[in-house]
Amino acid sequence: MNSRILTVSSARELRDRLEAEGRKLVFTNGSFDILHRGHVTYLEFSRAQGDALVVGLNSDDSVRRYKGPTRPVNPEEDRAHVLAALRAVDGVVVFDEDEPRALIESILPHVLVKGRDWAHYVSGRDIVEAHGGKVVLADMVEGRSTTNVIERIRASESS
Repeated sequence: MNSRILTVSSARELRDRLEAEGRKLVFTNGSFDILHRGHVTYLEFSRAQGDALVVGLNSDDSVRRYKGPTRPVNPEEDRAHVLAALRAVDGVVVFDEDEPRALIESILPHVLVKGRDWAHYVSGRDIVEAHGGKVVLADMVEGRSTTNVIERIRASESS
């Protein structure tokens, strides 16, 4: 098992240890299905907002409920291992709910990062802010998304 793939309790222990040292835990979440430049840029930005980054990774079931029966392309175990291998990521926690609110409430990160495209609704914003934390919106890399990658693959197969 990869030591960067965490349980909820070990992610909370990391947060508490950082806080005791006067450092900050950053949290973000997503499905991170087919990793691309947009993801990496986003994760590097997220990590720069504090001292350690934990990524909440949507389980296969939660991705299917949100994106449909053909997603995710890669299973959660693979997605978790790929994310955990990135320099910007200090830990990955898989969650099965449709949104990460309960996970955020358990971990209580100091900083919550979400893409600017989610500015209308940031799950867990109220929890983080009620505990003195902050929410940061990240700019997205134009034209870089898993959906775009899948569309390019399909277009190349049909030509």
